Amino acid sequence: MKKRIGIGTWSWGNKLFWNYKSSNDDDLRETYNEALERGFDLIDTADSYGTGNYQGRSESLIGKFLLDTPSAKKKRIQIATKLAPYPWRIGDKGFNKPFLKSLERLNNKLDIVQLHWSTAKYNPYQELGFLNNLCDLKDQGFDFQIGLSNIGPKRLQKLINYLSIRDKNIQSVQIQFSLLAPDLQKQYQVKNICEENNIDFFAYSPLSFGILCIDPDKDENKERSFIRNLLFENYKKSTYELRRVLKSIAKQRSVSQAQVAVNWCCYQGTIPLVGMRKKSQVIDISNVFKWNLNKNEFNYLQEISRKCLKKMPNNPFTSV
Repeated sequence: MKKRIGIGTWSWGNKLFWNYKSSNDDDLRETYNEALERGFDLIDTADSYGTGNYQGRSESLIGKFLLDTPSAKKKRIQIATKLAPYPWRIGDKGFNKPFLKSLERLNNKLDIVQLHWSTAKYNPYQELGFLNNLCDLKDQGFDFQIGLSNIGPKRLQKLINYLSIRDKNIQSVQIQFSLLAPDLQKQYQVKNICEENNIDFFAYSPLSFGILCIDPDKDENKERSFIRNLLFENYKKSTYELRRVLKSIAKQRSVSQAQVAVNWCCYQGTIPLVGMRKKSQVIDISNVFKWNLNKNEFNYLQEISRKCLKKMPNNPFTSV
């Protein structure tokens, strides 16, 4: 089974949820370099990763790291960003400035441009304008593929048909996909549509913000943000049995719980986007390339996941 795993970079600039500090930038550079050495070939970011003084920080860091990357390695990796459909970005030119700013921050290395979330629930015509905008930019000679994020199956099919009028394809779709993801049946519908249309399926939050990595038999330290501590406490009891099974498989395989959870995604042919901030995390997750879940392990995880009634919250901007 050929696997791809992407590096998620939401934490690269986010203070509120991930306690980002600029003093961590050397760790992030080390993370980036280690990832390239170990066969990771996709980095996912967004123009909204990093707010306030850190606006666009994730893209800026990646762009800075790219400057020191040998051209052969740079050519091998894909950089995907997401442009936010903020209400003040309107019309079929609303993405022009954000696109050019992202391109500048990323030092002209931008392979996939994704609509960060669907506006179908509150302004369906806004996202159609943005998609036309991206088509126009491609027609003007900018070399990138179009992607979507936080999209439901019905809307996805409509947008595939809509873009076909412009003779354009969707390269990738990313949605929340993990053992704790909400509405997994709907996610599988999206996945099926992607497979039918040769679209890459990116699975974000495969570790459910780190909940699936918590050892069920130990008290974790609380060196996390206030919000993450609250989240972990809220899910600790309801996810105990699932984490116990993850640990059992991990122990038999001599791997980490994180590797088991990511391999659950890979088993289904998805491309998980794993948030990583440290070299040690890259080394751990890179071992997913070396082994596969067997059918019994996968089915057991599916069964326990179904029995876990408390799932992660839905992204409110995901289209129905």
